[in-house]
Amino acid sequence: MRTPTDRTRTRRLCKTLALCALFAAFAAPSSAPAASALKPDQLLAKIRQVFRSHRPPPPYVTYTLVREQLTEQGYPDYVNSYTYHIWCRSLDRAALGRKVFRDDARGPLEFLRPEFNQDRDPGPPTADVFERAPAQPQAIDVVPTPEPSGLPAVIGSVTAYGELEYRVTSVSTEGDLLHLQLRPIRDPNRNRLRDIYADRQTYELRKLTATDKLFLDHVEVHPQLFTITMGMLDGRPIVTAIHGITTDDYTGDGREVDYHFKDIEFPSSLPDWYFDAHSYAAHANDAPL
Repeated sequence: MRTPTDRTRTRRLCKTLALCALFAAFAAPSSAPAASALKPDQLLAKIRQVFRSHRPPPPYVTYTLVREQLTEQGYPDYVNSYTYHIWCRSLDRAALGRKVFRDDARGPLEFLRPEFNQDRDPGPPTADVFERAPAQPQAIDVVPTPEPSGLPAVIGSVTAYGELEYRVTSVSTEGDLLHLQLRPIRDPNRNRLRDIYADRQTYELRKLTATDKLFLDHVEVHPQLFTITMGMLDGRPIVTAIHGITTDDYTGDGREVDYHFKDIEFPSSLPDWYFDAHSYAAHANDAPL
């Protein structure tokens, strides 16, 4: 038979064990839900949520863009293959660019605005790959709407698993990746994504395919499919490479094109004149290399 002292000790021990278990439950790091526990639309929402958790991007990004393509005969197309050093402001994607030649000479200062689905080079590497394409082609002097710089005030909480822009038609596992095939619910010219590949454990983007356009001489336009390779830099997802191929019957120069984003950095500041083309003439001697 247990004495009152034994019972008291037992109760104290039980309380201690219960408190330890409760503390361990709260102290244990939360893990992402298993992919098998999520419905296809929930998976897409989770992947986009993880990608958007890294945004907005740093205020500035500098990088080297290498564009390569072949002629219709399969030879290197030197005219339309080139390398640029680019200094970009994330707020409005305004950028200063300088072409790099084979002998390391630099071209004149050029005002750029890297953007997907436009008559100019895609980018920047910090672009929002979930962003919809514009309804109409935009001139280079059109300033895009800046991304929100902070989280809005929380006035309520709603959990939404439905996807308003895409329907996930299939989900498969390929090694360490989840492969989601997408179909736009409406407006396929603006909702560009067709495939998403994400890490099975973290849901970070690794690769995606998206529609784009090939513009020839600012007049002729052909549909393209971009295969976009993603990487991570300073804990942020970035575009590292793009392979594009036309999807109609066009077989001329540039049917296939490759872009490589290299030497990517996030400087804390850049001079304001970099992003004002009217200032370039006065800063010819200050031009960055």
